[in-house]
Amino acid sequence: MTVADPGPLAGLSPVPEVTVADAADLDARLRAADTPFVIRGLAAGWPLVEAGLRSADAARDYLLRHHRDRPFTVSVGQPGSGGRLFYDDAMAMNFRTFDAKLPEVFARMAAFAGHPDAPTVYLASIDVHQYFDGLHAANHIDLGAREPLASIWMGGRTRIAAHNDVPHNLAVVAVGHRRFTLFPRDQFRNLYLGPVDNTPAGRAVSMVDFHAPDLARHPRFEEAMAHGQVVEMGPGDALYIPALWWHHVEGLDDFNVLVNYWWRETPRWMGQPQEALNHALMAIRDLPADQKAHWRDMFDHYVFNNDDGVTAHIPQGGRGVLDPMTPELAGRLRGFLLRALSR
Repeated sequence: MTVADPGPLAGLSPVPEVTVADAADLDARLRAADTPFVIRGLAAGWPLVEAGLRSADAARDYLLRHHRDRPFTVSVGQPGSGGRLFYDDAMAMNFRTFDAKLPEVFARMAAFAGHPDAPTVYLASIDVHQYFDGLHAANHIDLGAREPLASIWMGGRTRIAAHNDVPHNLAVVAVGHRRFTLFPRDQFRNLYLGPVDNTPAGRAVSMVDFHAPDLARHPRFEEAMAHGQVVEMGPGDALYIPALWWHHVEGLDDFNVLVNYWWRETPRWMGQPQEALNHALMAIRDLPADQKAHWRDMFDHYVFNNDDGVTAHIPQGGRGVLDPMTPELAGRLRGFLLRALSR
């Protein structure tokens, strides 16, 4: 392996490392943690990890033996982009997406190996259960009662801009090596986020090039770096990323495979906060200042600082959606919103 130069990331604090005795110990640590941690060798016994340690070809052969014969969505970046899947100068994406069968995709990856200016080929967030047979059964982490979404990410040398995810995340390196650079939730102002609607993969990303930060344009990035953590991970290593922590991800080898597990601690029927933010951008952001101040107070009253005093004066049974949220109330509110937004 030839590890990419970490550049400015070399001086960051390391992500803390822990050991776990068994699935129950892992469960307890995940429940208690509010910051990231690394578990070296958690998946060392996976057949996929063992295949990757033999060679990239052995790993691809193993995956092909389990894949379903259906089109996979693949992203192909521009030659000479250094693996950075990002925006171009016109704020369009510097990559295109296609549907292709996995043997064809893997053949391209193998042909491009060792060529630094070759196009980036990347399979992102592929649902393990929908696209493979038997892969999860032979290669998975026991997460107890959680019902995570299991995804697999496969590609060459890549740089994925810092972003965050709503669910908690356990990321497991299966083949190759990856570097994660992490920032607490509150650092979003210092990461200079791009658009919330025009995004590479559904989440707003940092506009800073982490390997060549322009501090004249992004001066607060120095403050983000003061809070950053970094870790380089090899086959079998796992990283816990709490919900909404920012993470910049690099694939460091000619062939890398990551398996990750996303889960939420809130019920699935609850709405997505990002959708509420998007609606507020449309409905509130451009109001006169005095009206914005009013709606800020209303959000604090009903959402952020809500307590028993919000509804104590309303008879029980008549509080509607101000009652504690249930699947039935959520469905009613969702229907109301759909009707209102369709007008």
